Amino acid sequence: MTSYEAAVRDFKWDLPEKFNFGRDVVDATAATDDRLALVWTSDDAPTRKFNFSDISVRSSQIAGALRRAGVKKGDCVIVQLPRIPEWHLTMTACTKLGAIAIPCIEMLTAKDLAYRIAHSQAAAVVTTPDNTPKYEDGAPVRVRACFGSVPGWISLDSEAARESGAFECADVGLENPALMHYTSGSTGNPKGVLHASRALFAWRLSAIYWQGIGRGDLNWCTADTGWAKAGTGVLFAPWGAGSAVLFHHGTFDPARRLQIIQEHRVTAFCAAATEFRHMIQLDLSAYDFSSLKRCVSSGEAVNPEIVKRWKEQTGVNLFDGYGQTETLMTILNYEPMKVKPGSMGRPLPGTHFEILGPDGEILGPNAIGQIAMRLPSPQFMLGYWNDAAKTQENILKSGGVSYWMTGDLGYRDEDEYFFYTGRNDDVISSAGYRIGPNEVENALITHSAVVEAAAIGKPDAERGEIVKAFVILRHGFVPDEALAKALQEHVKRTTAPYKYPREIEFVTELPKTASGKLLRRVLRDGEAKKSRDAMRA
Repeated sequence: MTSYEAAVRDFKWDLPEKFNFGRDVVDATAATDDRLALVWTSDDAPTRKFNFSDISVRSSQIAGALRRAGVKKGDCVIVQLPRIPEWHLTMTACTKLGAIAIPCIEMLTAKDLAYRIAHSQAAAVVTTPDNTPKYEDGAPVRVRACFGSVPGWISLDSEAARESGAFECADVGLENPALMHYTSGSTGNPKGVLHASRALFAWRLSAIYWQGIGRGDLNWCTADTGWAKAGTGVLFAPWGAGSAVLFHHGTFDPARRLQIIQEHRVTAFCAAATEFRHMIQLDLSAYDFSSLKRCVSSGEAVNPEIVKRWKEQTGVNLFDGYGQTETLMTILNYEPMKVKPGSMGRPLPGTHFEILGPDGEILGPNAIGQIAMRLPSPQFMLGYWNDAAKTQENILKSGGVSYWMTGDLGYRDEDEYFFYTGRNDDVISSAGYRIGPNEVENALITHSAVVEAAAIGKPDAERGEIVKAFVILRHGFVPDEALAKALQEHVKRTTAPYKYPREIEFVTELPKTASGKLLRRVLRDGEAKKSRDAMRA
């Protein structure tokens, strides 16, 4: 029996009866073993360091200020902050309040935010002065707070300073809601994925096994603040496992990434596959990787060649992994498992997966089917916000067992390693971002030149996939490069800029079923074939 099999056999979840992350992790660590919690770096500001005692006091002050402003347990709070220490402080403050934090990336537009506020009935917004104009015409919230000074907004800097730092945290049961991320689907508006406090506790497992971190480590995950991955890489998982985290505010620069690892003696590094593809092009022999113990990546498949070259040039393993907003990290590569290039790895101890066929039957080795997670699992979401029917749509009961149907296709080999082969729907995965094609199409058809549009993910060596749009024009418009550029800029203004189509093809018709349903798969298969043909040429 291998050490992996023994770990799976012997593993038992040891969940507490109640769990408040701010109290039971941050405050408890500050009181019993105060040490480094956060290293903040920036391209244009001095480095700042925080112990757990600093996080404990300051998050309590922010929690006190928000409570005094009217935020209470169970309220939804939009947290739209960049990669600054105030993000950690505010997210921790929300857990102390028992509020439901909704982290949002800065690139979201006023329209994106208005939808999230109205859909979640958010009671509060916490953001920066630069972002406050996005909230002027949207759905109202009771509490508007920012770090800085803006007329009509609560200044958390000054209001938090009035608080003593002694804060009575809310009692939070394991099934109480604690966090919500919005995720893109193949149709319609983004869905609110609601997680319970048990998930915030359980996610530490991926930090321990996959990232291999604990007390004395410094973990750097480059995930944006609105990504679900930030929970397992930037906040809940590493602090839950006892590790400090590095948080960098700045534009992506591969050389700068490597300099920071070297300068701050990072021990574990997590980044999107796109970032590793850029870094591997540099002369890695010029950098000191002696502190680095492990590198990991998720959100898009890491090419086996990149894994091989990274290990050869740095001496450090690069472990691929698999997770979803609904589950976070669940199928992973980690020591002492043997790594199979191209594989997502094996399920974490305490988590069970099958490959299911179209009728819910369990498939054998090397048969492609849908990747399904056995329920219940403490890592699994409570459900989609106010949409029990949508939640149940993706839960299948087979042979007396309930499964979460991930929508991802794959297979497992004879050694129980899982391999990803594609999506069962049309969601686009580009450089770690999940993009719903419907969001892109809705933005395009608001342009006066567009009659109809279809968006798909096109294979791309650098980003995994890029958004490609097929556009039917209104009579009188010329399908040229200038118009394509204008449409791209229009999408950037209409929705979050990362969703814009990097390639536009003008067409006269789109493939559809007899009932008129758009067949994105036909377009996607055509682009995949072109990519394969180009590789053979």
